[in-house]
Amino acid sequence: MTLAHGFGGIVPPLVTPMTEEFEIDTDSLQRLIEAQLAAGVQGIFVLGSTGETVHLTDRQRATVINVSVRTVAGRVPVLAGLIDTTTARVLEHAAVAQRAGVDAVVLPAPFYARINQAEIIEHFRAVHAAIDVPIIAYNIPVSVHIKIERPTLLQLLEERLIVGVKDSSGDEVNFRSTVLTKQQYPDFLVFSGQQQVVDLIFWMGADGAVPGLGNVDPTGYQRLYQAITAGNVAQARQEQERLMRLYTITAVAQQRLSPHAAAFGGLKTALQLLGIISTNVVGRPLQRFNAAEVEQVRQILVESQLL
Repeated sequence: MTLAHGFGGIVPPLVTPMTEEFEIDTDSLQRLIEAQLAAGVQGIFVLGSTGETVHLTDRQRATVINVSVRTVAGRVPVLAGLIDTTTARVLEHAAVAQRAGVDAVVLPAPFYARINQAEIIEHFRAVHAAIDVPIIAYNIPVSVHIKIERPTLLQLLEERLIVGVKDSSGDEVNFRSTVLTKQQYPDFLVFSGQQQVVDLIFWMGADGAVPGLGNVDPTGYQRLYQAITAGNVAQARQEQERLMRLYTITAVAQQRLSPHAAAFGGLKTALQLLGIISTNVVGRPLQRFNAAEVEQVRQILVESQLL
């Protein structure tokens, strides 16, 4: 029920490549994974928010997990998200993930029906009792509409229901408090989804970062991580600022599209232009980038020296 000691580093949350028919493009998914591994990432996270998990059918989710575990073949840990509306549905996804052989699952609170902190704890208890796979809590209130409060997190730790947390709350003060929890629980893993301040979260003492932009430039995030671990503040700052400029691909279509379509579409368009995935199709009802927006992404890639 534990991940390898010292697990951390850069663990990109992969996009889910799709065909023109909105099916899983398994060839593109394999190419994306191999590109990540070639860049030296420390782990792979599938079926997270960036993976457009809520747009996938149960069958498609299972395909993503099975293809990912098979492709990675034990070279790095594979984490799988368990994102759904109820504990009953999450338990079904958890069983699929365990059978596939994932190294850990990433579990947010259920969404749509409004729940409280006590019900979050019951949710984690149920999933923990059902599978023999390490659980990482996923704190993402912008999507599930409830925050895993600090007392709740401590209760989950006290009951040994989780081995870590991925914090995407955007609350840096709370994140620092979460990192300090490691003083009491040294093996507790703390990851952040705040990809524009990866240097800052590592300086705070985080174990790892889960940057969506890592899909497009995993090598850049590896350079950043190596500069941080080497204590080279100037080099880390320079690389983080370059990645922030590259991150503008997610803002290209924000005036026309919804926030998710703009963000995920920007990543997928860049990956298509880089020849890693075959289409920039996003999950329905999200809309894909138009020709003008594709050209803007191309120019950003050229300016970032990726094309």
